[in-house]
Amino acid sequence: MRPRAMRTRLVLISTVLATVAVLASQAAGLTVMRTWLTGQIDHRLTHFGPPPRALPSPAPGSAPEGPERFPREDALPSDYRVYFYGPDGRLRPDSLGDGDGRPLLPAVVSSLTLQDGRPTTVPAGRGTSDWRVVARTGPDGLRVVVALPLDTVEGATAKLLWVGLAIGVVAAVGVGLLGSAAVRLGLRPLDRMERTALRITGGEADLSVTDTDPRTETGRLGIAFNTMLGQVRAALHRKDASEQRLRRFMADAGHELRTPLTSIQGFAELLVEHPRLPATRRREAHELIARNAERMSRLVDDLFLLTKLGHAPVAHRETVDLLSLAADGVGAVVVAHPGRDVRLAPLAAGGGPSGARSREALDVVETLGDTHQLAQVIANLLANACVHTPPGARVEVRVGTVRTGPASGGTDRPGRSSATAPLPPGIPACVVEVADDGPGLAADTAHQVFERFYRGPTAAPDGAEPGSGLGLSIASTIAEAHHGRLELDTRPGAGATFRLLLPRSVGAGPASRP
Repeated sequence: MRPRAMRTRLVLISTVLATVAVLASQAAGLTVMRTWLTGQIDHRLTHFGPPPRALPSPAPGSAPEGPERFPREDALPSDYRVYFYGPDGRLRPDSLGDGDGRPLLPAVVSSLTLQDGRPTTVPAGRGTSDWRVVARTGPDGLRVVVALPLDTVEGATAKLLWVGLAIGVVAAVGVGLLGSAAVRLGLRPLDRMERTALRITGGEADLSVTDTDPRTETGRLGIAFNTMLGQVRAALHRKDASEQRLRRFMADAGHELRTPLTSIQGFAELLVEHPRLPATRRREAHELIARNAERMSRLVDDLFLLTKLGHAPVAHRETVDLLSLAADGVGAVVVAHPGRDVRLAPLAAGGGPSGARSREALDVVETLGDTHQLAQVIANLLANACVHTPPGARVEVRVGTVRTGPASGGTDRPGRSSATAPLPPGIPACVVEVADDGPGLAADTAHQVFERFYRGPTAAPDGAEPGSGLGLSIASTIAEAHHGRLELDTRPGAGATFRLLLPRSVGAGPASRP
């Protein structure tokens, strides 16, 4: 079965590879050694020639019958054997040289398959070692076979083979032991990561991996692990923050709904328990019930709109003329707030107020979006400017195009607040600004105006009915749904400027100005 532990698999694989490498190198050395020794024997055979006195010759004056005369045994080196096939083609029973073994040669020369001068290996006719033989043709039809035993070659090969096997076994054992220690040492960072992960799952969520060397695999794994932990922690923090915002939102919604519900319930009980109330008191009760019911309806509609905007993209996109929307908004607020100084003006170069603005022409500024939602944003901004500033304060609506930046808008800077992330700097954007010269807002108040159900200190001047505190939150959500941004520039005593920035996706109007 395949081992399950990575450490065991690594040790086993390294041991097998090391053993195979050792055995392969030993086999290659064995082959080279055997080939070299056999070549030496072949060299000796091909360069060996029996001395003239070693050749058989018949007695003078007689036919070659009977036993022939051979030299002494010391006429040849001790390890050579020389065999003769006589003129009759038969192998002579005697040979030059002496020893225990001999090669297996045929009895007649016609069965001899050796080629002259080419060494060949033949099995042993007596003994255990093979022989290396070479054949030559002598005088008077004599065939001579010279042989050398391969016992030295086979002995050296066998010793080398056993030495190689011993080295392979030692190498396998050594690699297994040392490899196990080396693998255990190399996997220590993984063991530390495992312990850290177990501690994190046990509740220590602030821990992180310490092995983060980018030059090693485990270090890069540690970096990736810490990055993953950071993203998980950020997701958990966002989840906790979202749950807290949801709880606060539900609490605020319940609180906002409780007041009109209590009023409706109280006046309804009054009408039921006192059916003989005067007509004036009865009409007043009915009016208060209707007014509180209308307030609840607006509040529920605003909550539904916030939920819809927060979970769905803009369903309807078309070319929107922001200048026309701003003009319609100014006309509507002048009717709703007579006597207020509300003006429509072009946006100066670089954004913000400028003395040259009055001399510029109003140009069409177009973008893609939902006309009704963007008109609602402008209406909310104008209503807030008229409600939360003194009657003599001037309100100005500016429309134009800019490139995002600290001065023109779209990015963060001191004194600027927003509920959405900043836009990339330097991109063209369509802008609608609603500015006033009222008292402005303090820094802590400016950061809360986009929160749901927030009401500033002047939320209901002159005894007017307070709003739901959802207008700016809805406007900011609509801007974010259009991939834009709603932001506020203000400081105490210097007025406030709400700025709506939308991507300029339709090429209309003048070129964007840096």
